[in-house]
Amino acid sequence: MQTPDKNAEKPAAAWAGKPERSNTLAIRFIVWVALKLGRNVARLFLYPICLYFLLFAGEARTASKQYLHKVLGRKARISDGFRHIHTFASTILDRVFLLNGRFDMFEVSTHLDDAARKMLEQRRGCILLGAHLGSFEITRAYADEIDGPPASVVMYEENARKLNSVLKAINPDLAQQVIGLGKVDSMLRVEQALQRGEFIGILADRGLEHGGASVTLDFLGAPARFPTGPLRMAYMLKCPVLLMVGVYRGGNRYDLYFEELADMSDSSVPRNELIRQAQQRYVARIEYYCREAPYNWFNFFDFWKS
Repeated sequence: MQTPDKNAEKPAAAWAGKPERSNTLAIRFIVWVALKLGRNVARLFLYPICLYFLLFAGEARTASKQYLHKVLGRKARISDGFRHIHTFASTILDRVFLLNGRFDMFEVSTHLDDAARKMLEQRRGCILLGAHLGSFEITRAYADEIDGPPASVVMYEENARKLNSVLKAINPDLAQQVIGLGKVDSMLRVEQALQRGEFIGILADRGLEHGGASVTLDFLGAPARFPTGPLRMAYMLKCPVLLMVGVYRGGNRYDLYFEELADMSDSSVPRNELIRQAQQRYVARIEYYCREAPYNWFNFFDFWKS
């Protein structure tokens, strides 16, 4: 069941105001350790870091337990919580190497449906809808590895500012690939990138902006709000939409999935119906990957809060 929520508090309001626990100095230290001492040494630092968060990040720990209970179908154990945080930390560490072009360090299996493969072959610009599930950076690195179209990220303006500060600490050349919504030229930049045949990545499980429209859909057995803005933008730009998921499998292994959600240039289906179908498929597939790889969900707040 899909119910519009026009006046309710949107998902962005639940997370956008959270203070960042990291800072640029800490990021630079981790980057130095990773690049100078290597990935294996850097991964040793993850254990005390994860233990700290498990003990002292009460709100994140509670949210993790709530999610794990839903996705595992049982009460989450302490080991589940640690594994959840460690999976998250591992993808964050790998971001350092991926954003510095070290795709060769990882074993990546790619899975594309026919529509996604055709778009890659045609080098057709499209919107890639992801979630805070696994690694988006593995997608960006894959595009670079196959000499595919560049991948830019579109996000809520304040989060874009935070991400840019991280990118500048890791690889300053990539900061220009973040498009923050809310600026005068935001939509123009997105449209121009699509016309050049580029990928536009959006993490569509959280609101792109305060006050944005959302719908309520069943997710892991309970109603949750999802923003409608990304798909409405795709419809306005008349471009195809793919689901993208980069699942971390442990060690240095990732599975990368691309699946068609909708072609928003299809005039045979009414606007609202086309968006509705794509939204429902997006949520259903995100739920599928959560159940298939439960420790890859990285929304550490009460996602189902009404």
